[in-house]
Amino acid sequence: MAELDSRRPEATAGAPRPARRVVSLVPSVTETLLSWGIVPVAVTRFCEQPHLRPVGGTKDPDVAAIVELAPDVVVMNDEENRRQDADVLRDAGLAVHVTSIYGLEDVDPCLDALAAAVDADRTPAERAAFEGIDGSTARPAGRRRQAFVPIWRRPWMTMNASTYGSSVLAHLGIDNVFADARDRYPTVDLDDVASRAPDLVLLPSEPYPFGSRHVAELLPIAANVRLVDGQDLFWWGSRTPAALIRLGQSIGP
Repeated sequence: MAELDSRRPEATAGAPRPARRVVSLVPSVTETLLSWGIVPVAVTRFCEQPHLRPVGGTKDPDVAAIVELAPDVVVMNDEENRRQDADVLRDAGLAVHVTSIYGLEDVDPCLDALAAAVDADRTPAERAAFEGIDGSTARPAGRRRQAFVPIWRRPWMTMNASTYGSSVLAHLGIDNVFADARDRYPTVDLDDVASRAPDLVLLPSEPYPFGSRHVAELLPIAANVRLVDGQDLFWWGSRTPAALIRLGQSIGP
């Protein structure tokens, strides 16, 4: 599903220089930049910041409008954005900083690189909040819970172990029943899900807007079906430490 090249965990193209005029094409990055006191000159329509100028979506940005804004740097993500858009921006002479997140262990170093790219300083409090969040798996006493997490419906889709969301669950002591899937975001059917006997089903509020009306549809799969905040599960960045706490509380024992 990844579409944009990057040198894992991040890559920067263009001449190095302090950057304050930033275009963010990644919702997670937009949220993080704002928490650092950096207001992007433009963002995507998915960034949920109506007071900021929209320049299209993550897959269909208005490249001409971005070039006209002459930002110091455009921040993109190897999974959420397209390589061809990054190439056009680079060809127009813009610096492009590419983020790449495969798990919790990538977040802290990725934020360091992002801060350097936009000339920001991470606070000691934020750095301290990331202590102990290194992608290691929590091992509670007793059997670990097994979960199915759909990310789409019609067709049903989920995620494998090489994803941020799966890494978050592992950190919380929950195994992803499709961790061994070959594709990062495989299409599945509910018979296959049932055969894996999950203890619980977690229905995130995004990217597909699962809600209470979908709970009954999944009850034949697992008696424990819970709604969770999709942003806390899938958005990474400055929110990560608090998101882990909120998810742990909402999922419960």
